Amino acid sequence: MRNRAFLQVFLLLITSLVITNFIADPVYADDPPTEQTSESESSEVEKQAEFVGADIAWMLVSSAFVLMMSAPGLALFYGGLVRKKNILSVMMQCIFLMGIMSVVWALWGYSLAFAPDLPLGGMTGFIGGFDKVLLNGVIPHLNSAGEPIIPAAGTIPESVFMIFQMMFFIITPALICGAFAERMKFSSMVLFSVLWGTFVYCPIAHWVWSDTGWLCECNKDALYPALDFAGGTVVHISSGVSALICAIILGKRLGYGQEPMPPHNLTYTFIGATMLWMGWFGFNAGSALAANGSAVNAFVTTHMAAAAGVIAWAGAEWVARGKPSILGACSGAVAGLVCITPACGSVTPIHGIILGFISGLGCYFACTKLKNTFGYDDTLDAFGVHGVGGTIGAMLTGVFATKVITGERVGLIEGNSYQLVNQLVSVLASAGIAIVGTIIILKFIDILMGLRVSQDDEIRGLDITEHGEEGYIFF
Repeated sequence: MRNRAFLQVFLLLITSLVITNFIADPVYADDPPTEQTSESESSEVEKQAEFVGADIAWMLVSSAFVLMMSAPGLALFYGGLVRKKNILSVMMQCIFLMGIMSVVWALWGYSLAFAPDLPLGGMTGFIGGFDKVLLNGVIPHLNSAGEPIIPAAGTIPESVFMIFQMMFFIITPALICGAFAERMKFSSMVLFSVLWGTFVYCPIAHWVWSDTGWLCECNKDALYPALDFAGGTVVHISSGVSALICAIILGKRLGYGQEPMPPHNLTYTFIGATMLWMGWFGFNAGSALAANGSAVNAFVTTHMAAAAGVIAWAGAEWVARGKPSILGACSGAVAGLVCITPACGSVTPIHGIILGFISGLGCYFACTKLKNTFGYDDTLDAFGVHGVGGTIGAMLTGVFATKVITGERVGLIEGNSYQLVNQLVSVLASAGIAIVGTIIILKFIDILMGLRVSQDDEIRGLDITEHGEEGYIFF
């Protein structure tokens, strides 16, 4: 009954948005221009957008790469780490989020993140408005003269920018799933992801990446212009901190700390990790939004950080335990990739090696010493890798940012100590809204439909109890 109520509420929400879109007064191509410009002049301006084929091709490839990170990349990486009775539940989470978060992004998420500011008591830069709901003004349309117009975002169609950003919107809540794997209801996970994406992800994306965001480096009026090229705050800190809150509120898995719960298939984890490494080139280098020098630097820097992360984590295991593990090497690669995400548009490849090495060690410490000390059950170390790695990367960006790469904004080493303040504010702001938003959303869902599966269902495994399937059937 609770699941049925959830579906009814979700369908009612979508219906309301559609109705609102048609009874409101959206701006179409044939509406009078808001500026003192004639209709013919406005049409001429729209026609002047010149697209660059190489940029479009690179952004389409990058979008596909980032989508591949969710599945099969993350699905295999996480799937191999859980017990075999729960592998399909992890894969189902990934593919279902690929579906539902795409629809949410098109209906209202993109607008909240990238539409012009919604005034909040005279304050601006905090959340987008409703101008682009249902992709209004984003996808191709006809102007007043009946001519087809393709809205532009720089040298690419805005629909390409929208789809690239959609892939980030998909993978971010999927990362959080690693914290509550093996014990959260599927229906609760779906509702949580939709609400979290709407009320946590979209505001942070607007703060950091919208031209009017209060943390955006491109906004000359930004209060604290932070450097975040590809999502250290928007993706990793937000998801990592939210993952920790989820792990604490849902509680530990049955038998955690009392019985062994080793990964059931590290072969899957290895394949998933290497797919994530490959997909991250689209994640980071694609954030240049063009096939240019910035994309090249982000690509090379990303690879070097991942390489250093492998050495750092596996090396730390080698020293501490006498043997380096494949799980440690894979985790180190991801730690390096997470750390370099905010910095790849501001530092050199040599800096990338330093960041990757520091993150590999820092995340190793967080996933072993820190986790054991406080005793929380972050099942797949979403906080230990993404929360900690994202924070390290965001702060070190403020240290190593160099004019050689940015052309303007620099970090502590080149004399701008205030950039560290900007980075710290962005970290605290992202973590703050993630903590508050996640707590409120989880408490709401718990009251509405419950968060956790029954003890019997958890013992039997979510593959059977939540989806009626088995990942492995041998005859």
